[in-house]
Amino acid sequence: MIVGLLRPSAGSIEIFGEPRVEEKDFHEVRRRVGLLFQDADDQLFCPTVAEDVAFGPMNIGRTREQTRQLVDETLARLGLEGYQNRITYRLSGGEKRLVALATVLAMAPDVLLLDEPASGLDRKSTRRLLDVLLQLPQSMIVVSHDAAFVDELSTARVELCNGKIG
Repeated sequence: MIVGLLRPSAGSIEIFGEPRVEEKDFHEVRRRVGLLFQDADDQLFCPTVAEDVAFGPMNIGRTREQTRQLVDETLARLGLEGYQNRITYRLSGGEKRLVALATVLAMAPDVLLLDEPASGLDRKSTRRLLDVLLQLPQSMIVVSHDAAFVDELSTARVELCNGKIG
């Protein structure tokens, strides 16, 4: 609902100090909020890592040289140097999750919206993801069933239990 993919059946959405009702109201939100899907396979659709990370910047008008530099810098920041030409569908689950995060970070969002970021990851991949997330400057909204993950990453918590915030 924050980025307007679904609409509330009751209540309202206000983000960045503005009410968001119509489709056009969410355009700014989508430029400023980076959404990491629960399943990286839903987010990665290009043949190579570099193409996936470059997709967003190229579509907002970055030059090829700007985009190449941004891809290299973003992958290096996530410890994925040398992954540019790797085939995305051949990556491990943890690698896919980090590449999906790179596609989001390449757009320089103000806020990260993370849907079950550790879902399906082994302990080592979860630790690696946590280490990366803890270094990021962005505010984050994390939706997760993994209490230990949320405890380590968050500064505040809101729980939804039986359909109620508590």
